[in-house]
Amino acid sequence: MHIVIAPNAFKGSLSAGQVAQHIAAGLKKSKLTCSLKLIPIADGGDGTAHLISKKLSAKSIKIFVHDPLGKKILSAFAWENKSKTAIIELADASGIRLLKKENLNPLKANTRGTGELIKAALDKGAKKIIIGVGGSATVDGASGLLDELGVHFLDNSGKKITEFPKGLLALNRVDTKEIDARLKECEIIVLCDVTNKLLGKNGAAAVFGPQKGADKKAVSLLEKCLHQMNKIVQKDVQSTMDAYTHGGSAGGVAAGLAAFAHAKLVSGISYFLDVVQFERDLKNADLVITAEGKVDSQTLEGKGPFGVAQKALQHAIPVVILAGAVPVNFNKELHQFFDAIFPISNEPARLDEAISNTASNLERTAFEIGNLLALNIFKRKNK
Repeated sequence: MHIVIAPNAFKGSLSAGQVAQHIAAGLKKSKLTCSLKLIPIADGGDGTAHLISKKLSAKSIKIFVHDPLGKKILSAFAWENKSKTAIIELADASGIRLLKKENLNPLKANTRGTGELIKAALDKGAKKIIIGVGGSATVDGASGLLDELGVHFLDNSGKKITEFPKGLLALNRVDTKEIDARLKECEIIVLCDVTNKLLGKNGAAAVFGPQKGADKKAVSLLEKCLHQMNKIVQKDVQSTMDAYTHGGSAGGVAAGLAAFAHAKLVSGISYFLDVVQFERDLKNADLVITAEGKVDSQTLEGKGPFGVAQKALQHAIPVVILAGAVPVNFNKELHQFFDAIFPISNEPARLDEAISNTASNLERTAFEIGNLLALNIFKRKNK
């Protein structure tokens, strides 16, 4: 039996590569005779750009930028010289992992640092910029990075707004006369792991604000900021930020880049699987095993395992998914894409305990799956 192992990262615990290794270790210890192909995946979330950079053998270019709250940090982007392509991980400059939990403040956190990475890539001569936007600490509609790239956000008196995103409440006019002209000559591709639009109950503030430290009052203020930005951008730039599918990604970074830099917003997992030529590795597969931290309805909204399952289904290959948390009740929609769904937890545990046991739980679950598969093969051979 040939098995393709294509898991996502388990956020806060293991990288996609580590998850793949632990699943493989469990299968190898089982009674199943099998060959394995490990393909760690990413869907636009934190880590996507790094995996693409590795695949393209891109070189790391280090520069100092501002983190979400304005502190100077050493960051980097990847550079592939032949194609003049820069690969940027937004989380390396504007990520939630750069801040302590007690310092999270999406009313003040902005994406200026990501703008500095984009500017550095343009200075290098980039003709294409690929941006993985997952894991941001921000809900600023890309205002921070756009300000860094020469867009001026002005209040009623014509004074330049400098506090993002909170200052957007006073936004009256957008001036793009000094926007970096090199953006017109550069293809920008934004890899998204959600389909949410910018505004409303399923928008950037309402859905992702609480994950970044916003309470109900802050969510309401963030929504008003994004509404005002959308309104003024529609008037002055003739682009409706709220119209873009994926626009709510990274707190509206995707919508902002689409409106001002004509960026292409794409499914991160689809783009990633094309880059790594995933379908080529499916040709001889008998089974695909994927995984992520939590399986729920959002899994089917562009997450990595969903993209893997779609590709496998096209080739009539069964798919098993492992997860730290699965729905309590049977989910018909999930089972249309996954032939079997396995929770990896083995006993009641606090979240921190479950996270610390992720590696051993993955290995143990894969071991049992291997034994189950071996039992089924044995029965067929001896009929």
